[in-house]
Amino acid sequence: MSTQSEDSVHALAQSFAMIIASEIGDKTFLIAAILAMRHARMTVFAGAFGSLVVMSILSAGMGHVLPALIPRQWTQALAGILFLVFGCKMIMEGRAMASGNEKIQEEMREAEEEIEGDDSTHGEGGEAYELDQMEAAAPRVKQHTSLKDGARNFCSLFLGPVFVQAFLLTFLGEWGDRSQIATIALGAAHNVYIVSLGTIIGHACCTALAVIGGRYVSTKISVKHVTLSGAVLFLLFGVIYLYESFVSGDMDGALLNSPDHTSHI
Repeated sequence: MSTQSEDSVHALAQSFAMIIASEIGDKTFLIAAILAMRHARMTVFAGAFGSLVVMSILSAGMGHVLPALIPRQWTQALAGILFLVFGCKMIMEGRAMASGNEKIQEEMREAEEEIEGDDSTHGEGGEAYELDQMEAAAPRVKQHTSLKDGARNFCSLFLGPVFVQAFLLTFLGEWGDRSQIATIALGAAHNVYIVSLGTIIGHACCTALAVIGGRYVSTKISVKHVTLSGAVLFLLFGVIYLYESFVSGDMDGALLNSPDHTSHI
């Protein structure tokens, strides 16, 4: 197997493993699980997974831009530092958990509060569209709110309110999350298409698990053990990327000092 092929396989495996370690039991995982108990599972899966596909492509694309702005060695070092920071933070979070149940119950409450808040604002099912149309007709409705709700209603009309709710809640919950930042770091260090594919496959597995039996699974897994396992994985990634950044720096220095390079100067 060539070096390029090995790097692609490693990037694919790292992207997939990072998503699995980060997302199982996470708030967006529980949002999909709760919505799937109230609405059609396929619709919830389509909305949540569609949001995560968009997020994966955007995040990997953001990482792809970084090497054009700063040297590749620095992007690898930055990726390594980020993974080490996340790994250390996850260890502290895992050790602070008395058990996995408290954390999962807290995440479950937050997920339910976000869903209830969204339902109270936009209504459930087709009620959202009719309610917002009445508000849009009122003369004193703020323009910003009308545009935002109008865009949501337009998408709800064609895609369905459940799809739009799953898409938006998942996208907002994932934005700025640890997995998004890690995806940016991976996109800076590896092929953007491979990283996108790995994260999309990982999200597909997590989202499918969530909508099929996420609430049951969340009561059986130990979030503490998942967090600590993910911490070990992130620390390993951090060491790998820091090592690769030093190796690439040594190789660049060797090339600059080589006789062939000197003769061309």
